[in-house]
Amino acid sequence: MMSRIAKLRERMVQKDLPAFLVSSSSNRRYLSGFTGTAGSLLISLEKAFLLTDFRYVEQARAQCPGWEIVRVDKDFYESLATILGDYQIDKLGFEVDYITFHQYQQMREAFKGVSLEPLKGLVEELRVVKDEEEIAAIARAVRLIDKTFEYVMNHIRPGRIEREVVLELEFFARRAGATGMSFETILASGERAALPHGVASGKVINKGDLVVLDCGAVLDGYCSDFTRSLVAGAAPAPWQQEIYNIVLEAQEIGLETLRAGVKGSEVDSAVRNYIAKYGYEEYFGHSTGHGLGIDVHEEPRLSAVSDRVLEEGMVVTVEPGIYLPGKGGVRIEDVAVVRKNGCEILTKSPKKELITLY
Repeated sequence: MMSRIAKLRERMVQKDLPAFLVSSSSNRRYLSGFTGTAGSLLISLEKAFLLTDFRYVEQARAQCPGWEIVRVDKDFYESLATILGDYQIDKLGFEVDYITFHQYQQMREAFKGVSLEPLKGLVEELRVVKDEEEIAAIARAVRLIDKTFEYVMNHIRPGRIEREVVLELEFFARRAGATGMSFETILASGERAALPHGVASGKVINKGDLVVLDCGAVLDGYCSDFTRSLVAGAAPAPWQQEIYNIVLEAQEIGLETLRAGVKGSEVDSAVRNYIAKYGYEEYFGHSTGHGLGIDVHEEPRLSAVSDRVLEEGMVVTVEPGIYLPGKGGVRIEDVAVVRKNGCEILTKSPKKELITLY
């Protein structure tokens, strides 16, 4: 963890910033290892403070060796102002995305003589490239969701209600060690499968329905993300098989394009052009993928507007889809690590055939 602080301090020096306040829970965990739900970090060029309340003091001491733990009993900003004064800090950076306007007003009132500098992405940029410990954690979360998918396939049958299947899925993931789901599980069948984010409903799965399942689990603080498309109780209709084959090939092209040195937009373009070749470009309206880590959506983005050059150690999803209103849809998603000469695919669930579940 302290190596991450050292990298952050290098960025602070570049910005002539003597101290930085971290309010994001994800950034807090990344830098300190603290998993409590209340607390902020104050990082100067020499010291690292974790401010929290009575409930989490002992937890913070256990989880955050090397940090100075500050118990906040009354007003957070008064406690912070005391530290700033004691260490003669006259300039403070803060995360503009995680401070409300009211909180900003409170800081201005409490921090007399301190210049406040709103900053965006200072810690997030450190998180874009994962170290091998982080990649191993993501891989464990991916393995868990692979096992969960293997289990839940036994429950995706005609006559089952979408929400019932999701309950089975989430119970299994929890029993297998997940501390939560990465996002609200998406399970959409029949015409609802044309909804890219069709969370599970009270709809009954019917014979011949396409079923899109998109889920992820949190394990050891890191997320997985996963999508497979299936047919319930009948052989695929020709149109279902057609769009599945196109999406599968498009995804394979995306994975083949994924490597260090290419732009996110290049991966997206390779996928999008293949789908367009078959006339389905208007039915693929979202980006090809996104970064994955402590949060389920991080940088880099695999989208038409992403000029970021991919680097070794970035972890991304590749998830093209085709969605036909009134009929159904298909999406296939794997998690992959960007490597120098290609990518390492972490997701192992089968996808080569459009699986029919009887």
